[in-house]
Amino acid sequence: MTRTERLFIGGEWTEPDGGHYEVTDPASEEVVGLAPEASRAQVHAAATAAREAFATWSRTSPEERAGVLSRAASVLRRDAAAHAALAQAETGATTGTAYGMQVQVAVARFQRYAKGALEPVEEALPPQINEAGPMGRAGVMGALAVRQPVGVVTCITSYNNPWANAAGKVAPALAMGNTVLVKPAPQDPLSVYRMAAALEEAGAPPGVVNVVSGTGAGVGEAAVDSPDVDMVSFTGSTAVGQRIGEVCGRGMKRQLMELGGKGAAIVLDDADVDAAVAGIGTTFSFYSGQICTAPTRVIVQRGVYDALVEKLTAYIGYLKVGDPREQGTIVGPLISAAHRDRVESYVELGRKEGARVVASGERPSYDKGFYVAPTLLADCTNDMRVVREEIFGPVVTVVPFDAKTPEAAEETAIALANDSDYGLIDYVWSGDVARAFRVARRLRAGGVGVNTIGRNMEAPFGGFKRSGVGRDVGSYALHAYSEVQAIVWG
Repeated sequence: MTRTERLFIGGEWTEPDGGHYEVTDPASEEVVGLAPEASRAQVHAAATAAREAFATWSRTSPEERAGVLSRAASVLRRDAAAHAALAQAETGATTGTAYGMQVQVAVARFQRYAKGALEPVEEALPPQINEAGPMGRAGVMGALAVRQPVGVVTCITSYNNPWANAAGKVAPALAMGNTVLVKPAPQDPLSVYRMAAALEEAGAPPGVVNVVSGTGAGVGEAAVDSPDVDMVSFTGSTAVGQRIGEVCGRGMKRQLMELGGKGAAIVLDDADVDAAVAGIGTTFSFYSGQICTAPTRVIVQRGVYDALVEKLTAYIGYLKVGDPREQGTIVGPLISAAHRDRVESYVELGRKEGARVVASGERPSYDKGFYVAPTLLADCTNDMRVVREEIFGPVVTVVPFDAKTPEAAEETAIALANDSDYGLIDYVWSGDVARAFRVARRLRAGGVGVNTIGRNMEAPFGGFKRSGVGRDVGSYALHAYSEVQAIVWG
């Protein structure tokens, strides 16, 4: 039975002014459910509800906020199987990814920020001795730095992970005492409504969490320009992030932007090539390349270039492409037909630019589903568009470079990696860890993986350059959703 969702505004499940639209399964092209199409007035009403709820929620005790988040985690865990099935239907994720990397990560984030609500928000600063003067008598001035909630936060999420991405915004924002207006991606909003239902069951007061959706740009614009909104937390493309930033600038709204990426993977000639291939291969397999942290731009020293291309080609041969519900499937579909066509156009562009299509490049022969076969583009140069622009699909580009000395190799690799508009996460593979760290410190990226694609989930996450503004994850997210107030006494 197809589920029909309603908007969640001020604690009420509300019929949308614009009717409903179909959410499509990227694997079967069947209708998953009907999502509500909010009007601009309804989006502003949701922001107003959040503003009204903020007055009370911001004054609740940390323990009360922690309790709501902890109970929400328990509710999500209880229904994890159903939520994973929904996530899979909306996003085309494989079974393991939908359960382990989407729903379970959301559970973990609510648990993390239940504890985060209890973290200290006051920091005593060293006292300052002031001489007598125009500002008053001599004295010792004490000071506190106090983190306060920002207010109403609009959370706009990306389509590649509706559970983890939304939880990563909503949970720390609520933990700090903010209220939220969530605008999920139009391709997979149903999961976010289920998250709102879990928070409602967990005891979140009316208006603390609000969810609106829609297919047009107007819904997102209203969620940003509402005078009741104090901050916008956005994950998505750089182009959209720039437009949001312009609106935020006019209203002096705070921003947290996690935007595009074109991760450079530097492979030096002393690297463990097998380990590098295993890491880079995640681009093909994890979310079918629909992930901004993917190492899609391989910069490899000539001495190991042929071996790396050969091993990456072989790696693709082990990747089963197909129905994400079938056992053994590693690469599922892309999110939509439009995005499939976009990714395919980049592969064709790579051909025209002179890249060598080593593996695949052809659409799999399925009757239904938005599939693109994993594709490896070799013999690339750094000026090609396929190397410079975010493709957001199962496509890896490989750029070889020559160097006569180890020192020259480092300099060349760093220059090539930094020659990019993006700077989210880069990677370095080298058998000399000290050398890898030396290179890592000179990369203009918000994060660098040294001989790994793994992440520490307490480390700050965010980008340099066009990859974003601000940092979140761990305690950094709590800081991102707060303002710092100084209290001084004498």
